[in-house]
Amino acid sequence: MSSLLRRNNLFVLTTYLLLSLVPFAALMFGQSVTQPARIVAMTFIAWVTIWAIFKRPACFHWLLLPAFIALPTELYLRLYYGQGISTHHLGLIVETSPSEAIEFLGSKIWLLAFILLFVVLWWALSWIAACRTRDLDWDSNSRWVIGLLLFCCFGVWLYGQEVGIRTPQKIQTHSANISKPASSSLQSHDLPVAGINIAPTDSTFNSTISSFNLGKLPSWASIPFQAEPFGRTWPFGLAVRGYDFWQEREYLTDLQSKNTHFSFEATQTSQQNTPQIMVLVIGESSRYDRWSLNGYQRDTNPLLKQEANLVSFSDMLTGVAATRLSVPVILTRKPITESLRAGFDEKSFITAYKEAGFKTYWVSNQMSYGKFDTPISVFANEADSTEFLNLGGFTDASSFDEVLLAPLKAAIADPAPKKLIVLHSLGSHWNYSRRYPKQFDKWQPSLFGVDDPDYTNRSTKPALNNSYDNATLYTDWFLSQVITTLKASKQLSAMMYLSDHGETLYDGSCKIAFHGHNTQFEFHIPALMWYSDQYKTTYPEKIDQLYRHKHARLNTENIFHSLLDMADIHYPDEHLEKSFLSSHLRPHKRYVDSYGWSDYDNSHFKGDCREVIDSGKPLVQVKD
Repeated sequence: MSSLLRRNNLFVLTTYLLLSLVPFAALMFGQSVTQPARIVAMTFIAWVTIWAIFKRPACFHWLLLPAFIALPTELYLRLYYGQGISTHHLGLIVETSPSEAIEFLGSKIWLLAFILLFVVLWWALSWIAACRTRDLDWDSNSRWVIGLLLFCCFGVWLYGQEVGIRTPQKIQTHSANISKPASSSLQSHDLPVAGINIAPTDSTFNSTISSFNLGKLPSWASIPFQAEPFGRTWPFGLAVRGYDFWQEREYLTDLQSKNTHFSFEATQTSQQNTPQIMVLVIGESSRYDRWSLNGYQRDTNPLLKQEANLVSFSDMLTGVAATRLSVPVILTRKPITESLRAGFDEKSFITAYKEAGFKTYWVSNQMSYGKFDTPISVFANEADSTEFLNLGGFTDASSFDEVLLAPLKAAIADPAPKKLIVLHSLGSHWNYSRRYPKQFDKWQPSLFGVDDPDYTNRSTKPALNNSYDNATLYTDWFLSQVITTLKASKQLSAMMYLSDHGETLYDGSCKIAFHGHNTQFEFHIPALMWYSDQYKTTYPEKIDQLYRHKHARLNTENIFHSLLDMADIHYPDEHLEKSFLSSHLRPHKRYVDSYGWSDYDNSHFKGDCREVIDSGKPLVQVKD
């Protein structure tokens, strides 16, 4: 014991203890720590493993340098955004140039430089201490015994991951009778941190394990290791997050390579030399019937209702109530019935605009990386300029959508004469009360200022719904600001807005909330188009068709074609029968993800949840 209390030994051990306690820094900021015992156990086993492999701290201390360097960022994100470094944040770091970082940080760059210098000095001093001591060397034979045991456990875990784990019969029988819980929980794509999968993906390695297939692993022999909580440990979890980010980059590269040579051969038929601005605003989790523009009794759209050149569509649907599946249908010609398949072998309307001579921008207040975000970011990266501005997450503190306004103004000020600007907002994503500032907390009681509200408790229904309406009120203000900015440009301009999906809100006696269900509230979405006076003068026939079709049966499959038609962009195999700005518009079947692909217009709605039930036979869904 006395040897451990020597200065160098104490310094090294204290350093490793402090690093290990980083996940618990959340407690200092009034936040909770999920599965703390599991994090402690996994951290301890990781330290034992690395000590067994390298024998002495001096041999592995250099591997900890990335964790030291990342420590200030980790603490900053936990303090202000309630979460640690995620795949998304690693993407922002990789894609942000030094000049952009300096501009973003401003005078704080010097404070960051000082803190970074301190932690690097801390790492260097602890390394010197580790090199000067031999008291912490693991010299006994127990090192080999423990190492062999850990190696065997790792092998058993890999076998179970590849072949599967046998479930006891009594659990199988019981599980078969479990019905869907009455209270919904947040959908997986609502989580701020991407899912972590560290199971091996190499086909050769997998085939090697398969060749030793002796059947599924008995449940009693399974290793209670989960990648997600291990990814929240420190410093070892940082490596897992880095691996997860590498996987996402590989996935993105694969998707992009599939359509590298794709071309629409698009051209702008008229107004080729006219300065013009086209804007698409993608909303989030907003439902049609909570907009006063569409008849809601609360005045949630006091500003938009004053706009003369604005048309709200009364019957716009999304086919899937999940952002990562619905947005690709908005951006491309991907059919809704293929939305469950990963990727798409065509590019988005962004590329068509680029081919027609437009400079393109994608500015997002959502995430950029993570298995729930890459299906969208792969298309966002087609733009000439791509910015992801949200340092927070979905459920926690994050930037308000007004963060998109400055980049919008900067894009409009760009000397390029023709511009397409896509704004991906956070809209009404849960937690609703974190989507707007205090001055928009109009309807009370609300969840504003409430940390970790119990969303599964239906007693919160009034506050939850008030917060949701307050978020819609803020969206009204945000869209009004976008329109005001476009008006100020005095250019030919137009803006289209629609939400990716709606939301269920414990309606009536309905016992579910949020999205990922199959209710009418989640499929029927708000959508509108605003146009400048110059646009009306230039394209009077398009405006006539816009008003003619504002009550037409539409869905997100119409958006791609209407967006190109909005700028009078045409291409050889165009489908104007899907553009609501064209006289060629024709109705088509509108499928939604409800017990298969249900024909929405041949369905009835069940109960207060308004579940969509096809009156015929739904199409069978095919997934990858």
